[in-house]
Amino acid sequence: MDSARKTQLSQARLSMQPTAIKGRGAASFVDGRFAMRTAHGEDDGWGSVYEDADLAPRPDTIVTEETARSIISRNDSPDIAFGQSVNPYRGCEHGCVYCFARPSHAYLELSPGLDFETRLFAKTNAAERLQNELARPGYQCAPIALGINTDSYQPIERRFRITRGVIEVLDACSHPFSLITKNASIVRDVEVLASMAQRGLVSVYFSVTTLDNQLSARMEPRASAPHARLKAMRTLAQAGVPVGVMVAPVIAMINDGEIERILEAAHEAGARAAGYVLLRLPHELKQVWRDWLRLHYPDRAEHVMSLIQQMSGGKDYDSRFGHRMRGHGPFAQLIEQRFQKAWKRHGFGRLPALDTSRFVAPRKPTPQMELF
Repeated sequence: MDSARKTQLSQARLSMQPTAIKGRGAASFVDGRFAMRTAHGEDDGWGSVYEDADLAPRPDTIVTEETARSIISRNDSPDIAFGQSVNPYRGCEHGCVYCFARPSHAYLELSPGLDFETRLFAKTNAAERLQNELARPGYQCAPIALGINTDSYQPIERRFRITRGVIEVLDACSHPFSLITKNASIVRDVEVLASMAQRGLVSVYFSVTTLDNQLSARMEPRASAPHARLKAMRTLAQAGVPVGVMVAPVIAMINDGEIERILEAAHEAGARAAGYVLLRLPHELKQVWRDWLRLHYPDRAEHVMSLIQQMSGGKDYDSRFGHRMRGHGPFAQLIEQRFQKAWKRHGFGRLPALDTSRFVAPRKPTPQMELF
């Protein structure tokens, strides 16, 4: 890390109070649980800790290219609908303050706070690795979920086009996949997605957290605006791509009042399936979220956290399968009932099952010339 970057991080970390940074979701550097060293500000009586708090530099986005050793991740979680996934990037420039993936940056000895959205990693060999893994003799075709941990269409995709390369590999061997995004730039790939949809190989979900542009700008500052996501949803649906909507995350006293309006707007835009997930606060995300909440909603911060804890057995987060996505208790039941009524009223259903029968394993790359 260069000296300028070290100085920038040091100044930001030593600021006593979280500060809103234009274009960023997190309000602070929160130390990861594996950090070997931590820093905090201490007032020496001269006010030096506070003097520069409002002048802390805005952290730039730094992207590191990396070579992935493997690209397909597998899970056996009973409350997740997919068994394997591909993530072209680590970290996400969208800066969604509520992102459950933020704590994954702690494994890199980086902050799940501002580092997660400013220190990004691009797996530049993702398409090559995917082709190799799909070509293995023992590979069994099953739908791949694309960009589950971090958004495959985050802004840096415009530069690196890694997601596009991955989709082209899947297209060439007729491998089914699904993806979820909150970036309207997915329309760049509408032609290949429409072609794959005709063969039953793709479905797309859009994450819509709010229809309020101001709230979206505070919570998810570099994601596409809500109306842009709905427009992209309509574009894909009109092209024949099966489209769904995820109202996620639902946050008590922040956006829970919009559930019905989001479902209505999404259905009008062509979504034919819908789901929701409550706010999840694993590991360091608890502090990232609390800092943001106190900064933007000081008048209701304690009430919001009280309702979150009511749905999580008295804790900030209940990680148990079957509870972490939907919560429990009266308020969680009320949210579920409201969602189900709106879901039925608009006639939502399920997206068509993806077709695994068309898959043809790709050939492994070879240094020898092909005869035919």
